Amino acid sequence: MLIEEQLTYANCAHPFNILGRQYAESVHSVTVWMPDAEKITVSKAGTKSVICTLKQTSTRGLFRGHSKQLATGAYQLNVTRAGRTFSLLDPYQYQDEAFHAVHFIDHQPQNLYRQAGAQLITVQANKKTIQAVRFAVYAPNASSVSVIGDFNQWDGRIHPLQQTELGYWVLVIPELQPGERYKFQIKDTEGNALPHKSDPLGFHAEQYPSHASKIYDHEQYQWQDDDWRQAPKRDHYKTPMSIYEVHLASWKRPGNKNEQRYLTYRQLAEDLVSYVKDMGYTHIELLPVSEYPFDGSWGYQPVGMFAPTSRFGEPDDFKYFVDNCHQHGIGVIIDWVPAHFPEDGHGLARFDGSCVYEYSDPRKGWHPDWNSCIYDFGKDSVRQFLVANALFWFDKFHVDGIRVDAVASMLYLDYSRNDGEWIPNVDGGNQNYEAASLLRWMNTEVYKQFPYAMTIAEESTSFPKVSRPVYEGGLGFGFKWNMGWMHDSLHFISKEPAYRRYHHDDITFSMVYAFNENFVLPLSHDEVVHGKGSLLNKMPGDEWQQAANLRCYAAFMYGHPGKKLNFMGNEIAQSREWNHDCSIDWHLLDYDKHKGINALYRKLNEVYKTTPALYELDHEPRGFDWIDHQNQEQSVLSFVRKNGDGKQKVYVVCNFTPSPREPFKLGVQDEGEYRLLLNSDENQYWGSAYKVPELVTAHHEYWNNQPFSIDLTLPPLATLFIVWNGKA
Repeated sequence: MLIEEQLTYANCAHPFNILGRQYAESVHSVTVWMPDAEKITVSKAGTKSVICTLKQTSTRGLFRGHSKQLATGAYQLNVTRAGRTFSLLDPYQYQDEAFHAVHFIDHQPQNLYRQAGAQLITVQANKKTIQAVRFAVYAPNASSVSVIGDFNQWDGRIHPLQQTELGYWVLVIPELQPGERYKFQIKDTEGNALPHKSDPLGFHAEQYPSHASKIYDHEQYQWQDDDWRQAPKRDHYKTPMSIYEVHLASWKRPGNKNEQRYLTYRQLAEDLVSYVKDMGYTHIELLPVSEYPFDGSWGYQPVGMFAPTSRFGEPDDFKYFVDNCHQHGIGVIIDWVPAHFPEDGHGLARFDGSCVYEYSDPRKGWHPDWNSCIYDFGKDSVRQFLVANALFWFDKFHVDGIRVDAVASMLYLDYSRNDGEWIPNVDGGNQNYEAASLLRWMNTEVYKQFPYAMTIAEESTSFPKVSRPVYEGGLGFGFKWNMGWMHDSLHFISKEPAYRRYHHDDITFSMVYAFNENFVLPLSHDEVVHGKGSLLNKMPGDEWQQAANLRCYAAFMYGHPGKKLNFMGNEIAQSREWNHDCSIDWHLLDYDKHKGINALYRKLNEVYKTTPALYELDHEPRGFDWIDHQNQEQSVLSFVRKNGDGKQKVYVVCNFTPSPREPFKLGVQDEGEYRLLLNSDENQYWGSAYKVPELVTAHHEYWNNQPFSIDLTLPPLATLFIVWNGKA
């Protein structure tokens, strides 16, 4: 095909071979492709002195000219079109600068987001430094790629990219500014046009209908969180972690029922951060903020992995949110979704007409549960894309942790598949070795480059050593969600108290494996949607008993080993299950019941953070002893938590029935005084205010296999924390 035809139909893969400055047969020339131009002259950049006038070689828009003065220095084109003349620097004279990106991408994973996508760079134009944008997109099986945007009227003929041997397509366009919208026009290996694609490395994106990427400058924001980032780092395993899980779009929705709107990142930085600080949580965990097209996916079908969703503002607005969290002593964890991505035409699916990002065989590359594509975890380019993305959020947005979604679906080739619908690994088994290898690499890189970061796995099976170091044969995560504890304890607490004695093992079994992993106890969004009801409505009994059960269960959770996570709405005892399309029911706090439960969660966070026995040995067996786990007849559970030096002990006693127990003898390990630290039945929590002694003294009476005992009163459906501080 003649070069004019290739350019006319946007089928040119090697524009650098013809366009821009050329030198052949001792002649310096310039070739310009500009459809609809009437006249083009060339001058030295920044001057009006014409070097040469280009001649149109065809009616389609190809112009050529030559001059000895083209040998050195940047030049500009003076273009007349539709009776108007304007000047611009020819993008095709900056070929070396365009190729610069691909030389470094593979050296280390984070180079991907530092070199590819739309990078703001500078170029020289006759002693002047000019801002430019370098585009680099990976489309190894495309026949042609153009960048399109407002700057070229979305015309794929204007700016064809140059194909490189590494599968990247590159071009530098001078004088583009942050905020410019763009996409890629890609044709497959047969020359067929594909839907216009957003930039896989795009830093900012528009919402429907354009889904356009936007050029963004990540260096403009001035961070104010030095005190947080430079503070002496604490061991995450030995410090309190009470996580408030939030869906930003529905935490609070101002406006009336018909016109509810989103809070912006900056509004959330004030309202949400203030609330979380008041409640005493240590961390906020956000459902995915990576750009996603469908509201109903809650962010779990992401398309723009390198862009915070623009629903709530610009990337710098999200930085402001994280910054403000840090200034108020709150860590930020984001959900990260490397397991799958949707088929939306502007996204990653069949990016260049072939499976660039996904497995090509649907038995590995299609997720039957979520109707989405599965990343090809064995492909080097995909592995770098995902690892780079994990690092990106720590680097550019200062997040403190990532919670990795759907890890089990990555690890098992037969996940949600029937016989014959999956491909065994090389050993004939169902483990996805490629995914496990990717997760190990991701965790290794994150902890190497951000030693005080956190990675948390949502992994619902008994896959071994999920939160153990890679050098010990583990996957390398810092923590793992304890899905078994969540399932069993909710199954237990949802039973009528009269039947709980038949399900006592459900509430005790978690301690069989509690120290196999570094666990987070999750009561997440997944437990309050899809007909499961709210946490409050899982509780049996009348209105008072439902509230009492919830208070008793919440306190049990805070006493149990493991870090804590609660989804928004749990702490106000929301009555209906979560609806992503509307706000949490904040009006419930006008009622004493909900106000009381909210006060209990605030108190639990306060007690938890100020009582080392409740967190210092969360992941070590020496920090826990059963007192009595066999009292199924009374449905009473008791255990003791210890701090690192053993000088503080907190006894947790749960009465899971509406019958008060008085007197109730509890075995203890030490003589001396025992003080009531927390009682979930107090009047301020909308409890029955059953009278419980504030201070008791141990007797030399052997009980529960312990050398001493104390006499207590157990209120109905209540949990007590009793603390011993080493005082005889």
